[in-house]
Amino acid sequence: MKNYDVIIVGAGSVGLPLAYRLAARGVSVGVIDELSSPGQGQNKAAIGGIRATHSDRAKIRIGIASLEFIRRLEPEFGQDVDYVEGGYLFPAYDEKIAEGLQSLLPYQKRHGLNIDWIGPEEVQEIVPGIRAEGLLGGTFSPEDGHLSSLKLAGAFYRLARQAGAEFHFETKVTGFDVANGRVTAVLTDKGSFGCGTVVNAAGGFGREVGQMIGADLPVYPDSHEAGVTEPIQPLFNPMLVDIAPDEHSDNYYFYQAKEGGIVFCITPRPKRMGTDRRSTSEFLPMVIPRMLSLYPRLRNIRVRRVWRGLYPMTPDGKPIVGFDRNVAGFFHAVGMCGQGLMLGPGLAEIVAAAIVDGEQPEEIFADLSPYRDFSGEELLK
Repeated sequence: MKNYDVIIVGAGSVGLPLAYRLAARGVSVGVIDELSSPGQGQNKAAIGGIRATHSDRAKIRIGIASLEFIRRLEPEFGQDVDYVEGGYLFPAYDEKIAEGLQSLLPYQKRHGLNIDWIGPEEVQEIVPGIRAEGLLGGTFSPEDGHLSSLKLAGAFYRLARQAGAEFHFETKVTGFDVANGRVTAVLTDKGSFGCGTVVNAAGGFGREVGQMIGADLPVYPDSHEAGVTEPIQPLFNPMLVDIAPDEHSDNYYFYQAKEGGIVFCITPRPKRMGTDRRSTSEFLPMVIPRMLSLYPRLRNIRVRRVWRGLYPMTPDGKPIVGFDRNVAGFFHAVGMCGQGLMLGPGLAEIVAAAIVDGEQPEEIFADLSPYRDFSGEELLK
């Protein structure tokens, strides 16, 4: 039986950077994933936005840490992930939405976020061609950005392997050995792996993995669709996020990738619960009119491809991070609510410090505890 200090279940947005962070600390790490290569689950479907612009202190801190590391990837590690620091812009055409966004600013700034309200003229300077009629302004966070999710997964996979982490693909977890209240091994369809610590980083299937040790985590995936257009000349830099709901959707967002394509996604109403990842005929008729209303210049661009991915949601829209209270050595890092890509790099260092050094800052581990009160919901989830 192969033995590791830590076994990570899931080679995705959380598991890959965590494997690197732990291995870089000298920890022996094994990563188990039932798919054939890294980043083939929810990570593969992520559209690539990465931000610290949240309305929760834990997520702001994690997001800032993620961005700090992403900026180092190319100059320090030689890993080009198509990162563009174009910022995030939340435009407002409704007084209530404008007031809501502005009311968040003191809290966001208090927790270290570089963000401010800008007027309609500055919004139009940053995004030439945005609909001017009724524009009240918006919040802009210039240090956020976007990147290639596939390239980011590849970068962390290479870094993790270089640091000594070992990966076991096409290997399905079937259970765990627990002795005297502590996890001692991971059981799979290809044999057992001994360990001192297990990290549940199974994304949309985090609840099922937790149930194998008797933990029933409130992680319920729903599916969102996304698409990308043909590449065109540069039009704008930031991610545009319109949080105004309509009859069929809660919000939508899009940006122009480094190679020129417009990448876009929408949050449908009602939610599409479950793990079905087949594309639908309703997606483009739902999202395109909203995008064209906000940014008419996109009218004659052809859509190249669409796809569908999972958002592993929790009741309050925040991740579940922390040790299991009943099985020692079992750590949960799931329920990223579709934000694993942007939270994973920063969360990885925080989780590695908790596992290796026992550091558990309250603003992270109390706020994101598996045993917290899940009432309420984050505004900018």
